Amino acid sequence: MSASDPRDEIVEHLPALRAFALSLTRNGALADDMVQDALVKAWTKIHLFEPGTNMRAWLFTILRNTYYSNRRKAGREVADVDGIHTEAVSEKPAHDGRLALADFKVAFDQLSDQQREALILVGASGFSYEEAAGMCDCAVGTIKSRINRARARLAELMQLDENEALELTDNATMAVVAGPKSATI
Repeated sequence: MSASDPRDEIVEHLPALRAFALSLTRNGALADDMVQDALVKAWTKIHLFEPGTNMRAWLFTILRNTYYSNRRKAGREVADVDGIHTEAVSEKPAHDGRLALADFKVAFDQLSDQQREALILVGASGFSYEEAAGMCDCAVGTIKSRINRARARLAELMQLDENEALELTDNATMAVVAGPKSATI
């Protein structure tokens, strides 16, 4: 840097910049951050500074613009300390559901014909136990038993713990796997 490099003058204005930032923010840490942001902008845009003009005014303008830009940005941001808003607008990636669905299909194919039939009728098709029993020409208790054993076998084949949820994106498959009032195996 030459002796007339405008960057040499920046250091002289630091105390005044901090005082100005503090008057805008009323927060020491935020003021220090804002001064740092303004200095980074000034340093990277020093080629735009016209030698012979007022460096202090140029720096104060950058600091002021930084402050108001941050205020506008903060006005558009939503405070979400507990993550409630984020949870409401987030979406589980579809690939997780497809991977679980592929595992489910492999496990489902390993069930007996009667177990698959009972799960499809009651779970996916929405028939009552009584209706499914009538279609399969067996007792209601037999349908309930087939469904219970099928769900337990699916959990075993898919290596799911008792309290572990099977997260799928397909509601019909979830109905097959889930109990009457639960969405987990």
